[in-house]
Amino acid sequence: MRCVISTDGESVSAHFGRCPEFTVVEIENGEVTKTEVIQNPGHNPGYLPEYFAGMKADCIIAGGMGQMAMGLFVAKKIKPIVGVTGSVAEVIEKLEQGKLEGAESLCNPGGGKGYGLDKSECDHENGEGK
Repeated sequence: MRCVISTDGESVSAHFGRCPEFTVVEIENGEVTKTEVIQNPGHNPGYLPEYFAGMKADCIIAGGMGQMAMGLFVAKKIKPIVGVTGSVAEVIEKLEQGKLEGAESLCNPGGGKGYGLDKSECDHENGEGK
């Protein structure tokens, strides 16, 4: 299984498309076989689902993602898991154990605009999810 985690430093990013980088994790038989951090190749509508489909990703993990993006990932047979918070290490551990659960997306539509390479802080009221 190959999962892509929307990453901001050591934490899961609330904004999947505008995060600074992604952590790509390969898990076989409940164990991590490979971990790689890649820079965000850019945020254009429809680009990231195509990009990660080319990497043969099975799932994308983020704090937040819009409905259109989720639909595009599903169309590429990539499962979006949103509402995820915490450290990347914790998420990887839950993936290994088969215990990672998603929740409601953390972001309102357009909430990530300007975030990432253009902005160091997000606009969340509670400060959760960078």
